[in-house]
Amino acid sequence: MSKSLIIVESPAKAKTIKKYLGEDFNVEASSGHLIDLPTSKLGVDIDNNFNPEYVVIKGKGKYLDKLKKAAKNAENIYLASDPDREGEAIAWHIANELDIWDRSHRVLFHEITKNAVQKAIGNPTDLSQDRFEAQQARRVLDRLVGYQVSPLLWRKVKKGLSAGRVQSVALRIVVEREREIEAFKPREYWSIESELKRSQDEQSDSFVAALVRFDGEKVEISNQEQSNLILDSVKNEVFVVSSVDRKDKKRNALPPFITSTLQQEASRKIRFGTKKTMSVAQKLYEGIALGEEGPVGLITYMRTDSVRISNDALDEARSYIKENYGDQYLPGKPNTFKVKKAAQDAHEAIRPTFVNKIPDSIKEFLSDDEYKLYKLIWQRFVASQMNPIIYDQTTLETKAGKGTFRATGSIIKFPGFSAVYLEGKEEEEEAKEKDEMRKLPDVSQGDKLDLLNLEGKQHFTQPPPRFSESSLVKELEEKGIGRPSTYASIISTIQDREYVLREKNRLLPTVLGRTVNDLLIQGFPEIMDVQFTAEMEEKLDDVEDGNINWVELLKEFYGGFSTRLDKAQESMKGVETNIACDNCSAPMIIKWGKNGEFLSCSKYPECKNAKAFEYDAEGKILIVERAAPVLREDLPCDKCSAPMVIKQSRRGEFLACSRYPDCKNAKAFEYDPDGNVKVLEKEEPLIREDLKCEKCGKPMAERKGRFGKFVGCTGYPKCRNIKNIDEKGNIVASKPGSRAGGKKGGKKDSEEVSDAN
Repeated sequence: MSKSLIIVESPAKAKTIKKYLGEDFNVEASSGHLIDLPTSKLGVDIDNNFNPEYVVIKGKGKYLDKLKKAAKNAENIYLASDPDREGEAIAWHIANELDIWDRSHRVLFHEITKNAVQKAIGNPTDLSQDRFEAQQARRVLDRLVGYQVSPLLWRKVKKGLSAGRVQSVALRIVVEREREIEAFKPREYWSIESELKRSQDEQSDSFVAALVRFDGEKVEISNQEQSNLILDSVKNEVFVVSSVDRKDKKRNALPPFITSTLQQEASRKIRFGTKKTMSVAQKLYEGIALGEEGPVGLITYMRTDSVRISNDALDEARSYIKENYGDQYLPGKPNTFKVKKAAQDAHEAIRPTFVNKIPDSIKEFLSDDEYKLYKLIWQRFVASQMNPIIYDQTTLETKAGKGTFRATGSIIKFPGFSAVYLEGKEEEEEAKEKDEMRKLPDVSQGDKLDLLNLEGKQHFTQPPPRFSESSLVKELEEKGIGRPSTYASIISTIQDREYVLREKNRLLPTVLGRTVNDLLIQGFPEIMDVQFTAEMEEKLDDVEDGNINWVELLKEFYGGFSTRLDKAQESMKGVETNIACDNCSAPMIIKWGKNGEFLSCSKYPECKNAKAFEYDAEGKILIVERAAPVLREDLPCDKCSAPMVIKQSRRGEFLACSRYPDCKNAKAFEYDPDGNVKVLEKEEPLIREDLKCEKCGKPMAERKGRFGKFVGCTGYPKCRNIKNIDEKGNIVASKPGSRAGGKKGGKKDSEEVSDAN
């Protein structure tokens, strides 16, 4: 009897699953997507119901051939790509390419454990056409926007820019927050604080109480004069405790992680970016080799918007808590959490597959990043099933003449779930919570207090904070922009495109990002509208639920979009300035080139006038006139004897032949102490006979480049092999971004693939 074939996405996942199924199953990996829209053209037949033109992804043919060979004699084929829309699309394309519809089954692994895998194989389902069409609709939507809007940005701003249906809305959110910060006008206000301690008690600690009411009215002090009047009024009064309110306050455990909360917490507590969080989580889900035990899937599927937990997992967590923390930490019944109305609820929350795999017990098998993230997920899940923290909260009010001062303090009476885990906070929340966690002295109503210090403090209202990656994920989720599988891609894309920079863990829009944002709002207000984008996400959910036909959804979208596309050719005018072209009087616009911003005539290409510029201290544009070439009769060209001229480039001054372009001779130079020009002859490369090129066998040669010293093959340009070297001439490892280095590739972890190439 022939073996059954299981097809998954990654080799790591294949290895873990193989361990649980034995010799009757062959497990192969597709290595992600095999089929997609072509990169060289739109690939969507708009006039034929938006029929997509799918092709085999370049370089993936070998994986497809391997799967065809494996499927040839398999009686049953189980398509086990990830349990989401993107996974459904991968499974659908494989079934179509291999023509295995009559013997294929869909299996969903929400966790990769022995029981879960065997149960899924024993209860296969059919491929979901609705889920596939929802993913296909998203893919086509993103292609229509990316491939038809991006070229407008190329013409108006800079070649190579991209516009994405969802990423552009995220950019808008960041830009609008920055402009809100810039437009913010701080307002002065004052507070009055007293430092007090219990009278005639040397052992008593002092505490701070703030003025909350004066003459029976809520305190609002707008300037120092008002502050001084109040200070003079109360400084000589007797401070007496007017009320003491003590009560227990509970803080309930948080639910286990969903995708968005995992990304937020990983950013706050372990400083992981959203992309890194999802990459590490993928490895934990697919399986980590735990010594002799072999590969084990350590967490459930990490793309989810549900806080639901299986009964088996709840029982396991409760048993662990009772055994390790005692009955006082265990609720009478399991903690349950409300699933958000908009949640798809297709998967459980993110949790460890085995609670008894305590992070420290398997630390030796994990990388540092894997350990940190697994520990975070494990702690959050266990804590979610524990009793609340109980605080003893005291609110103390003190009267002094017409003034009422208040102090609030809290101490932990019972640690509850904090024995395992406490949620990280944004900086602003953390400072406020820290201020509230203090112990107040044991005083009673009528007790007198000694005044140690009384002062007014000047403050200014603060603008809203810039987004961090974690707070932007929260904002996207709250506004319904994107879905769990897209958050990481959205945030990494706007940074990769250099529309947004990350500074001190905060997101700051670049000038280029602002320009792209403004042009897209100008040309495509509907696509850039937050509410419109959120409603589109809901319609894609309706396609998956079978309530909307995907072609009808695209027709509805494209009707308005195509009209906007035509109008945008004229309405998107670029970033206009009030500077007139000195050739044709048309307004100049800001564009971007390889050297940064410059002014270009808005009638380009009819008028090709361009100017360099810079901003003054107030942000106004100042044209930078380039110095006219300086003819140097005393410096003849060593190729044609014509005089050289001093010209300017973005890298500074240089010598060029005055007969350019007939003679293209150019030289670097410097000025000596007397101001005379000293020509710098180009150094000949040092041939290194001791270093042979491992690609062609020729000797290497030492050279200098923009990143420092390196050795390159003397067979250049036929052989382009290069290596970094140190000051002593020894070969060193290449660094990312260096001349001999490069960018690492990585698997996309999102449904949304950028469509502007």
